[in-house]
Amino acid sequence: MAKETVWHPTSFRSHTLGQIQDGGSDLVGSQVTICGFMEANRGKGKICFMDLRDGTGRLQVFLKEGLVSDPELECAQNLSRESTVQVVGDVAQKRPPKVAEGEPVPPPTYEVVAKSFTVLTEAATPLPLGVTDTVSIGLDTRLDNRFLDLRRAHVGAMFTLRARVLQYGREYLISEGFKEINSPKIIASASEGGTNLFPMMYFDTPAFLSQSPQLYKQLTVLGGMERVFEIGPAFRAEKHDTYRHLNEFISFDIEAAWMNDDDVMGVQERMINHIWQSVADNDMDQIEIVNKYRETQGDDPITVDVPSLPFPRISYCDAIKMIQDSGESIEWGADIESSHCDIIAEKYPGFHFIPRWPMEMKPFYIHHIEGENGATGEQLSRGFDLNYGRDEMTSGGQREHDVEILEQNLRNKGLDPSGFGFYTDGFRYGAPPHAGWGLGVARLLMVLTGSRNVRETVLFPRDRQRVTP
Repeated sequence: MAKETVWHPTSFRSHTLGQIQDGGSDLVGSQVTICGFMEANRGKGKICFMDLRDGTGRLQVFLKEGLVSDPELECAQNLSRESTVQVVGDVAQKRPPKVAEGEPVPPPTYEVVAKSFTVLTEAATPLPLGVTDTVSIGLDTRLDNRFLDLRRAHVGAMFTLRARVLQYGREYLISEGFKEINSPKIIASASEGGTNLFPMMYFDTPAFLSQSPQLYKQLTVLGGMERVFEIGPAFRAEKHDTYRHLNEFISFDIEAAWMNDDDVMGVQERMINHIWQSVADNDMDQIEIVNKYRETQGDDPITVDVPSLPFPRISYCDAIKMIQDSGESIEWGADIESSHCDIIAEKYPGFHFIPRWPMEMKPFYIHHIEGENGATGEQLSRGFDLNYGRDEMTSGGQREHDVEILEQNLRNKGLDPSGFGFYTDGFRYGAPPHAGWGLGVARLLMVLTGSRNVRETVLFPRDRQRVTP
């Protein structure tokens, strides 16, 4: 059960709009000071009805000649939409609508009868995009004007859900004994090998933006913290231009001593189950806001179906056979592309793990499976992916803890172990077996909200074309 938010009065307002709508029966007749964005104003002559919105809800304000000054009334009637205002007035119960005999009477609603009205900032016209309009708006226009896009109800709901996903994921990992850490984002060498790094100059020293907290969370586990997690950014200089790739992203990352790949898959599926269950218990009002907008666009409503445990596990070898049996041409040792994932998703449309990848396809720090070989006699690893339908969500696995094997893996990847001394030295003085994973937050939100593009679930996305706003 989510804790109730406590809203304290501020210098600008005594109550939020949500407080008045939710607890108006106790406030009727009381004087309040409220603030918000003006969504609409109606009325001429002696009256004006104004719809206000803040981050907690919406409320009607009634302005009447004699209760406010003539200049205030005129200003309210001619004010541009999305201007911010402050109102002092009394809470009143609105007249209930007429209902047919036998129909249920709707719950009471409330308004504020204004005594004074102040414009804090007047919005310029025309707006770059409509806030309350239901027309479809291009994604580039939305992202260029994200400050206005966020005021749209369904967009605000999506980012409320993102905040809740971070909250629920964090609280679950803590419940399993994980401690939150923060790793550096300016690094001297690649975390995962490869060339997908953003170079930079750190004073007079060449450096890179971190592509993963991988090496540092491992060193923390080697230091005895046992179970750690981080929620933070990573940077990949990959020239993708797809609906699910970004060059800066936020991920859940964990690392845990005395665990193998199966153990940390268990942590992940339990965490996702907790997130979905918590949203279903506490946040269906936000889902309803998203669905209300989807209805105007002709889209099916999203549902929050709490995934069953454990998630299906389809080994790499079994996945290759499944794809081959469908008639697709794929060889053992090849990557499983999105089109191949569509075949697997026909049988496993929800969350499912694909473990036991070939060793040569995984990063240098992944542990091999001793004595187990793939279909062609090649070495298998303890690396795994988590997919939802066709989309990869996670990469993870058990890590190599033998320093000699680790250094040879680096050489096999064309990397010089001497450049990773800060990392490999940590394995020379007693290293526990350990495992972990990284899970992209935005991709998790795509599943939860039914978004078609990862950019919809990121406040200010960074891709090959976009570095502003």
